[in-house]
Amino acid sequence: MSKPIWAFATKGTDTNEERRLRTLLSGVKTEFITFDKSKKLWSFKHLIRSFSQARNRLIVMEGTGIAGGIACLIARILWGHRYVVSSGDAVGPFVGSHSRLAGPFFAVYERILCRMASGYIGWTPYLVGRALTFGVGRAMTASGWVLGDDVKIVESRTKIRTNWNVPPEAIVFGIAGAIVWSKRRKYCYGLELVRAIRRVKRVDVVVVIIGSGSGVSHLMAEAGDLLGKKVFLPGSVPLDCVMENLRAMDVGSLPQSTDGVGAFRYTTKISEYAQAQLPVVTNQIPAAYDLDHGQIWRLPGYSPWDITFEEAMVALMENITQDAIRSARSAYENYSDQAFCKSTQVERTGNFLRELVAHLGLDH
Repeated sequence: MSKPIWAFATKGTDTNEERRLRTLLSGVKTEFITFDKSKKLWSFKHLIRSFSQARNRLIVMEGTGIAGGIACLIARILWGHRYVVSSGDAVGPFVGSHSRLAGPFFAVYERILCRMASGYIGWTPYLVGRALTFGVGRAMTASGWVLGDDVKIVESRTKIRTNWNVPPEAIVFGIAGAIVWSKRRKYCYGLELVRAIRRVKRVDVVVVIIGSGSGVSHLMAEAGDLLGKKVFLPGSVPLDCVMENLRAMDVGSLPQSTDGVGAFRYTTKISEYAQAQLPVVTNQIPAAYDLDHGQIWRLPGYSPWDITFEEAMVALMENITQDAIRSARSAYENYSDQAFCKSTQVERTGNFLRELVAHLGLDH
């Protein structure tokens, strides 16, 4: 590959998504272009200036932000550059879930972006199939890995629970992530756990929600007098401490809607739960079947904020046993799924891009 690939992330330089892309492209010659999400017009112009300086190069874009996408389309038309899109979301449904007016526009944008692309790297095989349906020529899956996966566990399960003020013998349902409040859905991560635990009569089951954001105050209000008794909100933890906190839980929540947003996802949490050997409770999404080795509880309900899901969560909390948890955790002993192996994904991505460049005749 004589010419370096151009690459950028629409979430921005030095973000987790750019770090993901840098890792995926570490096996090929790559030149990264600065992108500032807070200055979209400047970033768009910067991309155009960069793309105009050469002909017939391959561009890899992480994300589907419109400033980056339009720049790729212009580069394709004016200078003959080919581009590859890497994405973890179905754009049209995702935007539509936040704005009914913008949804149809982004649905068309997503189709055009895929139709004009020379390649697609999906975070799940479902997104790859979606892109192929929209007309992309070639595609592959790179589902992610645990950031900081070489970090050693320092604190013991008992010490972590002491830090939470949780009894060592309690059964802990938990989640770790950004606790961002959705005004439209009136929901944030962890709310499904708090609502359920309020209806659970058992005293040995508790909820731990790790993270910070606009939703924390809503969780506190929902918890009421159970805060510090059956609902614990430790706040954020450093990245290198996430794994040991997950290992101190007994069941990890993976809330997803079963619509065109959640059904296409794995989310980064599933790889973290797998490494932590943490049993999972989630909705009846495709990943909950495809990645199930005996460690997943699938609950009915359209979404985490659906009353059907809440009632099923209450029933699970009321009836779960330590034996059931040990059985689910033991399923990881034979867990041979390479979906979240970093080195494997880096190798596959390198092969995909080198072969795509050769197929397009861009290696001369």
